[in-house]
Amino acid sequence: MKNIKQTDVEIYDIIKSELKRQRNTLELIASENFASYSVIESTGSILTNKYAEGYPGKRYYGGCESVDMAEDLARDRLKELFNAEYANVQPHSGSQANMGVFNVFLNHMDTVMGLDLAHGGHLTHGSKVNFSGNMYNFISYSVLEETGRVNFDEVWEKAKKYKPKLIICGGSAYPRFVEFEKFKEVADSIGAHLMGDVAHPSGLIAAGVHPSPWPYCDVITSTTHKTLRGPRGGMILLGKDFENPWNKIAPKSGRIKMVSELLDSSIMPGIQGGPLMHVIAAKAVAFKEALTDEFKEYSNQIVRNAKAIADEMLKLDYKLISGGTDTHLILVDLSDIGISGKMAENKLEDAGITVNKNMVPFDKKSPMITSGIRIGTPAVTTRGMKEKDMMKIAKFIDQVLKNPSDEQNIIKIKHEVNEFCASFPIYEDL
Repeated sequence: MKNIKQTDVEIYDIIKSELKRQRNTLELIASENFASYSVIESTGSILTNKYAEGYPGKRYYGGCESVDMAEDLARDRLKELFNAEYANVQPHSGSQANMGVFNVFLNHMDTVMGLDLAHGGHLTHGSKVNFSGNMYNFISYSVLEETGRVNFDEVWEKAKKYKPKLIICGGSAYPRFVEFEKFKEVADSIGAHLMGDVAHPSGLIAAGVHPSPWPYCDVITSTTHKTLRGPRGGMILLGKDFENPWNKIAPKSGRIKMVSELLDSSIMPGIQGGPLMHVIAAKAVAFKEALTDEFKEYSNQIVRNAKAIADEMLKLDYKLISGGTDTHLILVDLSDIGISGKMAENKLEDAGITVNKNMVPFDKKSPMITSGIRIGTPAVTTRGMKEKDMMKIAKFIDQVLKNPSDEQNIIKIKHEVNEFCASFPIYEDL
């Protein structure tokens, strides 16, 4: 970063400060991870200079030969990774990937079903503060209070009553496998399409650790970071391409357009202009990394680590939504120990442990306070930590949450966390 240091010392200092934080902090936010040097280098490459509106071979700008190759590589690797016929790597985020799908499968104010935000869903699954909740008629389904798993009796009941055109499965705080097959049965019974938002478990799916959305989902969306460990961005996949059922015709030939064509048009020019070619190249790098045996082992370790933390937290008398996890994340209900999610997040951060406050199902506190925290293992697994290390992390968390007012204890734990992190160094060459 010698150039930044010379030209903009303020930003240089901010980056160095963040590097120090990442090195010395136990990163347990489920949606965060540490990208490889290769991904970081690609993201910061000269490809950021190239405008490339359109798609490979069909650009609106000249000089796109190199970036065409990069995007083709990204798409081909992604299709191989997920055994898919179609891939779009241009969405700038998972939310934009979702918007792109909605634009194809829905009309304004069509009825959609998605998991309630307070029960583990995502903002784009119908929250009223999000475009999805304002542009479409979203019907939310929930989880069972006693099990923390999707209430399929409710899903069936609401599907039959409201007849949604699209059902979304998956979420941002659901610790169990997504039940693709069960959702498909519901969707088929009412003639709805099924969309899988697999932003959180996509890396686990790619590695074969989480059940595949195929052949159940008509379309899936995802981010490219989180468990996939790539740059921040989005993607759309079709297991099998198919003619669109809305009778949208290619104007010149008169043929029925494929859904892939509609999705491409929905992203560009529908909601985006020029794609971020440096990010797309970084996505290609991450997809290549994810095709390795090492990534498969890494993904298995993520889940083993999450289960290890969950087991230890249960031994320490914490309430976990659904009683544990199948994936990379754990949702902890703190109601019984008398501390809010917001306070837990703040106190843990003081101790060098980063989590996020999170609503739990049937939460009585506001979204800015919450009764729970979400814990994830992708980032600590990237550092090389194993099950025994997770047990230590769980005890760090417990020592803070059971004594949130003991500032000297928090300082002591922060020192221990710093020493612990030093045993698992990251980005030593930066």
